Amino acid sequence: MGSEVKLSVLFTRDEIAATVNKLAAEIRQDYLSKNPVLIAVLKGSFMFLADLIRLLDFPLEVEFIRLSSYGGGRESSGKIKVVQGLQSEVRGRHVLVIEDIIDTGLTADFLLDYLRQKKPASLKLCVLTDKPARRKTPVNIDYRGLTVPDKFIVGYGLDWDERFRHLPDIYVVEDKG
Repeated sequence: MGSEVKLSVLFTRDEIAATVNKLAAEIRQDYLSKNPVLIAVLKGSFMFLADLIRLLDFPLEVEFIRLSSYGGGRESSGKIKVVQGLQSEVRGRHVLVIEDIIDTGLTADFLLDYLRQKKPASLKLCVLTDKPARRKTPVNIDYRGLTVPDKFIVGYGLDWDERFRHLPDIYVVEDKG
């Protein structure tokens, strides 16, 4: 990865904010009296989670899980492992997984299976960006934000080898040649 990377805006911060507002409204309807556990997948979903929970005006808990499936490149290794597990009990709780992106679906499928084994009362998935063109395994997305093309995206928590995560918009990484 050279120092010259061309980025082009795919979604502006205003488009992202409108999407987060729409998702929060849907989640509020479904979880208002359920005191759910929101499980954010680190590291990519932290910005999305922070903006989302500011819009949820009901009792909830936040939990984090860290999975690993990407190396330093732009392709998933396909091998997923739990790097940082849950600290809270989710058995019998309403669980909402917060993800930054669903790409191949392998990580989401792994995580949902992992969580189902813990016997939550309900389990749903909220994703900011969905890249259906890359899907290798079907994933039921309960709350879908933005559909993205089959391009590598960064910004708003999404990174490329820990770079570009801080950007407030979502960008496509343009190939240099």
